[in-house]
Amino acid sequence: MRAEIVAKQKKAMNEHGLDAIISCSPESFAYVAGFVVPSQPLIRHRHAMAIVTADGSSQLFGVDMEASTIHRRQPDTPTRIWAEFSDDPMLVLADQLRELGLDSARVAIELDYLPAGDFARLTAALPKARFTPAEGILARLRQLKTPDEIDLLRRLSRISDQAIHDALAAVDEGDCEMDIAGHLTRNVFSLGAEHFKLLIVATGERSVLPNVGPSERLLKRGDVCRVEIFSVISGYHAGVCRTAVVGEPPEHAEPIWAHLVDCKYEIMEKVKPGASCREIYESFIAKLARMNLPPISFVGHGIGLHLHENPYLGVTPILGKPGNDAEIEENMVLGFEPLCYDTGYGFGMQNKDMLLVTAAGSELLSDYSNTDKLIVCGSAR
Repeated sequence: MRAEIVAKQKKAMNEHGLDAIISCSPESFAYVAGFVVPSQPLIRHRHAMAIVTADGSSQLFGVDMEASTIHRRQPDTPTRIWAEFSDDPMLVLADQLRELGLDSARVAIELDYLPAGDFARLTAALPKARFTPAEGILARLRQLKTPDEIDLLRRLSRISDQAIHDALAAVDEGDCEMDIAGHLTRNVFSLGAEHFKLLIVATGERSVLPNVGPSERLLKRGDVCRVEIFSVISGYHAGVCRTAVVGEPPEHAEPIWAHLVDCKYEIMEKVKPGASCREIYESFIAKLARMNLPPISFVGHGIGLHLHENPYLGVTPILGKPGNDAEIEENMVLGFEPLCYDTGYGFGMQNKDMLLVTAAGSELLSDYSNTDKLIVCGSAR
C-alpha cells in the first residue's frame, strides 16, 4: 500500500472522528493501492475496495476474477476475496469489517460510487455501524499531490505532449483524422503509458466540436486541427491538447492564437499559492471578451486520478453557487486550457497544458512542444 497516502488518510480520520475509510471507486482504490483493478471500471459489480483504519492498518477486498492481479500487486496486504457468482459481496465485506472490529464503528465509504442496493444490504448486515460519505474527504486529500504523484504526472504530461507533437509532425494534407489517431495512440504506448483516455481529433469544420473522436475526414490545406489525449499510468491522467494547421493558417487564426498564448502566460503568472480561482477565471473571460470571443464556464481544473478534480478555475457546480471560490495551494496540479471552441470563423482552438503549483508560483509540466506559434502539420516529412 502507498505509505504516504495511508498516512494522509489516517490524519484525515483523526480530524473527522472516523474509525475507517473504505475506498470503493477505481480511482480511490488506485489512490491507496497504487494500481487499478483492470475490470472494475468496466464491470461495476466487480467490487474492489481498500480499507484503511484509524491506526493506519490496511486491507483489500476484491473479486475472485481479479485475485491473481491483486495478490501480485499487493502480496503483503491482507485481502478478502469474494466469489463473483456465488457470494453476496456486501455480506463478505460485512464479515471483513466485523473481523476488523468495525461492526459498531464510524466508517466513511464512497456513497457517490457504491450502488444504493449494495449499500442497503451492507447497512442491513451491519446495523450498528455508522456510515458516512467519504467522497468529499478523499477529493480534498487528492487535491494536494505527494512527490511521487508529482513525478508521475510530470512523466505523463511529457508523454501526452510528445505523443501529440510527433503525431502531428507525421501527417499532412491528404491524410485523415484516423491517421492522426493511429500515430498518436502508438506514440502514447511507445513512450511508456499503460492506457489512454478521451482521444480527441477534430479538424477543419469539426474543430468546433468539443469532445469528438477521429473520423475519416481528409486533411486539407488551411485546416485547423485540435488534438487532445489523456495518457494514463496506474490510474493517473495527464491531459494535453495542441492546435495545429495544415500548410498555412486560415484568416484570423494567427491573431486569435496569439491572444490565447497571451492568456496562457497570464494564467501561469497568476497561478500561485493563495491565488483566487475565481479571479483567475474572471481575468481570462475578460481577456477573451476583448477579441469578442465567447466565454466558457472554466479555464482550468485539478487533475490526477479523475480527468477533472477540484479546484476549478471557473464558475461550476463543483464550486457551488456562483460567487463561491477556492484558493490555489502548493502541490496542486492543474490542467489549464485557454480555448475557444467556436471562434466565429469556422474553426476552434485550444491549448491545454499541465501546471504544477510550487511555493514560488507555477511550473509547466507539459513543456515538450513550443506552442507560442501554431504547430504546422507534416514537419517530419
